[in-house]
Amino acid sequence: MTDDRNLQRSYSELQKDYNLLTEEIQFLRNSERTDDLSPRERFRLKKQIEEAEAEREQIGQQLQKLEKTLPSNGEELYRTLLRLGYRSQVRLFRRLIEVESVAAFLIHGLPDYGQRWLLNRLVIQYVPYLLTGKIVPVNVSRKVRRNDVSALWRDVAGRVGLRGKQYTPSEIAEQVCQCLQTQNLLLVFHEVETMPETTFSELIDNFWLPLISKVQEQSSEASKFKLLMFLIDYGGYVGSWKAFAEKMNSNGESQTLLRTPIITEFSDNDLMDWMEAEYNNLPPVLTAQVDNMVQEILANSDNGIPERVLETICIHCGCDWYEESEKWLKL
Repeated sequence: MTDDRNLQRSYSELQKDYNLLTEEIQFLRNSERTDDLSPRERFRLKKQIEEAEAEREQIGQQLQKLEKTLPSNGEELYRTLLRLGYRSQVRLFRRLIEVESVAAFLIHGLPDYGQRWLLNRLVIQYVPYLLTGKIVPVNVSRKVRRNDVSALWRDVAGRVGLRGKQYTPSEIAEQVCQCLQTQNLLLVFHEVETMPETTFSELIDNFWLPLISKVQEQSSEASKFKLLMFLIDYGGYVGSWKAFAEKMNSNGESQTLLRTPIITEFSDNDLMDWMEAEYNNLPPVLTAQVDNMVQEILANSDNGIPERVLETICIHCGCDWYEESEKWLKL
């Protein structure tokens, strides 16, 4: 038991070092984009980034080795499942956060397509340090009634420290900027499909876009910290709204608003590639006859509906998806 605790402690310490290096790389990249740098300073920053990335890569390899020696209690399966599917969404997210400190993302798909799972995966795998900053979770369906959005603004205001009266979106944006001076900030709006399209437009036009302008007007100190907003659509149709589509740039260039690809079913290739890549981390019941297992998982998940795929895999691994997912999903 002592050895297990020592392994877990070593893993936690390495994970902290990995997260700190990720923050350092982001800060250096932000500094590199400053226009008034001399060629010597720019060269020095480039070398610092390369060194930090190399060090992070080494720590990442150590973490992978330690993962294989840690006791199996559901966490190993969880880490393995985090590498299944969602390739296009992950690729786009990773590309953007490398160059942007402020960004908003729509995660959308039909019911049971793992929107919340993907949200947690993106944060935990690629920006885990945000979990130690300010987190503002908002369940839209409980706050928006018809066309009255006052309850929504009151809830957001309260969660960023404004209480005692009804605050305007502009005042809330100002408070968010103040929070961003000292910490990373993560805004998560769940069930945005339950709000009218006009209300969604108000959220973007009267809150998010002015917030971006305020952040850009602040001193460079704000660039030390990251501001991300996730808009989670569990119905699969917000992405087609005109108010949203007009503000999204589908070519993936640097931007502060991004509509990620709509979530689709996991394919047999998704499952096959995952099982082959994770062969040493999966129990024999999944890898003994990969082709047959892939077809069985698809048959028991309505042909690849993501959450049902995750549940089916958990069943084969002797793990209760509903019980474990409550522990796994932090956001």
